[in-house]
Amino acid sequence: MEKSFWDIKKRIYRSIKYRLTRPSPPPSPCSFTGPVVVVGSAPVSNRPAGFDDGFSVITINGSQWVASQWGVEVPDITMLMFHQVEGTTYNAREVRRVLSGRRTKALFLLLWRKKDRARLERLLAGFNYGYDYLYIVDRYERMALLDRMTGMRSLELDAESKCSNGVNAVLFALYHGAPAVIITGIDPNSSGHVYNNAGEGRLHVQMDTIILQRLLAAGRPIFTADPAVAAATGIPAWTEELANARRAAAVAGPGAGVQAADRP
Repeated sequence: MEKSFWDIKKRIYRSIKYRLTRPSPPPSPCSFTGPVVVVGSAPVSNRPAGFDDGFSVITINGSQWVASQWGVEVPDITMLMFHQVEGTTYNAREVRRVLSGRRTKALFLLLWRKKDRARLERLLAGFNYGYDYLYIVDRYERMALLDRMTGMRSLELDAESKCSNGVNAVLFALYHGAPAVIITGIDPNSSGHVYNNAGEGRLHVQMDTIILQRLLAAGRPIFTADPAVAAATGIPAWTEELANARRAAAVAGPGAGVQAADRP
C-alpha cells in the first residue's frame, strides 16, 4: 500500500511538472549532415558498410571502446548514465575502466543533478575522462525527446516504461536532423556487454522494441549494421549499396541524402 501511494504521488508530480515546464529535448552542439552511427555495448557489433569521416558517431556508456577498434578515438557524442560515474557495481567500474584516459567531443550525462555539475566534473577528472562540451540531461528533457519523436508519453516510473540509452541516442539523432541513423551493438534480444564478462540481462527490451517499430512505421531512416538484429527486428540492414548511395548524394549536394524511400 505504501509503495502504491508513493507511485501515485510520483506519477502526479511528474505529470504536472512536465506540463508546466514544457521542456525541450536536449540540444546538440553539432549538426548531422551525414549518417549517424549509434554504438551500443551488446556483445556483437559491426562497423557499418562504407564507414568514413562523413559519418558521425554516438557512443553509449563504455561502447567508446568498440568505436576505438574502428579507429575512432574521439566520438562526436558520448551518452553516459549517471550511475556509471560513481557507481560501485561491477559494470559501472568496468565502464570507468574502459573510458579512463579517453575523451569525447560532447558528453551528455543522463539524469545527473544539474546543480551538482562541479562534483560531476571532479568525478570525471578522477578517471581522466575528457570532453569539449558537457551537458546534463534531466528526466524531463528525455521525456520530451520521446514525446516529440514518437508521440508517446512516459513518466519513467520503472525500467519497463523507459527506453534504453541507445534508443534515446537514436531519437536524439533523428530529432536533430540526421539523414540516416545506423545502430550497432544494440540488440533487444541480447544480454551482456562487450567490455566485460558479467553477462547482465538487458533492461527496457519491450519499450525499445515498441519505439523502434513505431519509428519504422513512421518511415524514419533507421538501419542496423548487425545482420542478426535486422533479421530479428525487421530494421533494414545498412548495406554497401546504401553506403554508395550516400556517397553519391554527398557529391550531388545538400538535400540528396539517404531517405526512408531508399530502404530495401
